[in-house]
Amino acid sequence: MKNNKPKHNIKKLDATILRTATNYLLPLLLLFSLFVLLRGHYLSGGGFVGGLIASIAFVLHSFAYTTRRTLRLFQVPPRTLIPIGLTLSFISGFLPVLLGQPFMTGVWFADKVAVIGSVGTALFFDIGVYLVVIGVVLTILLTISESD
Repeated sequence: MKNNKPKHNIKKLDATILRTATNYLLPLLLLFSLFVLLRGHYLSGGGFVGGLIASIAFVLHSFAYTTRRTLRLFQVPPRTLIPIGLTLSFISGFLPVLLGQPFMTGVWFADKVAVIGSVGTALFFDIGVYLVVIGVVLTILLTISESD
């Protein structure tokens, strides 16, 4: 006669390990995604890659816990990040037109920010892309996982 209790305890232990790791990895991955976002207008990276890293952090959280619990981490549903990001990207591209320059021309502000360096419209465009990518990826993935 076999005893199935050890298998159940192993699964519970696996979930505990994943949840503990997720509690440490989520803030680290979000911080790294912001780092990739902020260095993107000078080096490789930017809003798209940073947004994917942030999305993966939340997907990891939904694997460790539940989709419902992951959605509670947001003040607004992830799908609302899409129009916010699109609006920010469009405004950053249209701002040079108001200054008499072509659409999507990089405009840089005179003052530098301590950690970031020069701030310009490229950074705001990247932030908009970052928000759109997070909104799209999470809306797709969390909708799929909710339907299961």
